[in-house]
Amino acid sequence: MNINLFAKRFALVVLFAAAPTAWADTVIPSPPQLAAKSYVLMDAASSQVLIDNNGDERLPPASLTKLMTAYIATLEINRGHIKESDLVTVSEHAWRTGGSRMFIQVNTQVSVGDLLHGIIIQSGNDASVALAEHIAGSEDAFADLMNTTAQRLGMTNSHFMNATGLPHPEHYSSAHDMAKLARAIIYEDPAHYAIYAQKEFFWNNIKQPNRNLLLWRDSTVDGLKTGHTEEAGYCLVASALREGSRMITAVFGTHSEQSRAAETQKLLTYGFRFFESRTFYKKGVELAKSRVWKGASDEVQAGLAEDLTVTLPRGQLDKLEASMTLNPQLIAPIQQGDVIGRVDIKSGEQVVSSTGLIALQAVEEGGLFRQLWDSIRLFIYGLFN
Repeated sequence: MNINLFAKRFALVVLFAAAPTAWADTVIPSPPQLAAKSYVLMDAASSQVLIDNNGDERLPPASLTKLMTAYIATLEINRGHIKESDLVTVSEHAWRTGGSRMFIQVNTQVSVGDLLHGIIIQSGNDASVALAEHIAGSEDAFADLMNTTAQRLGMTNSHFMNATGLPHPEHYSSAHDMAKLARAIIYEDPAHYAIYAQKEFFWNNIKQPNRNLLLWRDSTVDGLKTGHTEEAGYCLVASALREGSRMITAVFGTHSEQSRAAETQKLLTYGFRFFESRTFYKKGVELAKSRVWKGASDEVQAGLAEDLTVTLPRGQLDKLEASMTLNPQLIAPIQQGDVIGRVDIKSGEQVVSSTGLIALQAVEEGGLFRQLWDSIRLFIYGLFN
């Protein structure tokens, strides 16, 4: 066995060729200026923020809060902790909660599935509190779940005090954080995400429309949620899918229901018109094998923890090259998920995106003889290199 062959650094370069005419720079106009306090435009596949205006400013989110309430509920359903058919007894606290309502009645029983629809489509504060109490025992305990979940999603500018978004000085979020949450909702649970596209919901002999006006104006829009209080203004988190590409917008603090829809539409139009994405590698797929020393196995598969997707102005993706580099000397034990190399996406000498290559499986330590033999070989190799 040739030690040099296994010990040297592994590198693979994949070039994405293009016709010469495709290399001309695309002219990208300045992004639209919105009549809003804060807003972001995010490409959903890559999670790259394409427009950011005060996107990390902490602001009252109003009923955008219910995105987190609904997200946690769907997590609990998918984990098997609750079922959509479970009946929830409506407490007096839930029934008395002010603001927008689903119009559930105190001491009646409503299914988890109906409450979820009432939260997403009707923006029911009563439904939000009832479901929060069912999941966590109290709304305060549920707020702790919300904050723990926000930390996991990297929502560093969010803190929740209730399940509804009713004003509280310590209850806040940001446009960027809400875009992150929307992305999780869309990709982690497509079945429940379909609820966000429903235009109306009928409950207690009352039919209420979804307040997201873009569902009527733009057939590519399929979610997510509106919000409004006097302090927050009119807010909207929206997403649209066109020709396989998805954009997410979060707009805080416009002056009317019509304005939040119109300003959001500007962001979507700009994003789809001037940007495109490409997925270079999919998560969990073997991209290379690397030599392992002193292990029960002499090699490990390398891949990615998440899809590697890049978003750039139209016409620029064909200029990119991808390179993979594995660490030159891997010694067992290696845990699944350990970073063992790197993938770089470059445009010329500029690194556009970089992420770690991870071990796709664990490699335990080998036996005593294997460890001793590999130690000798590594020592000899070190003498001559």
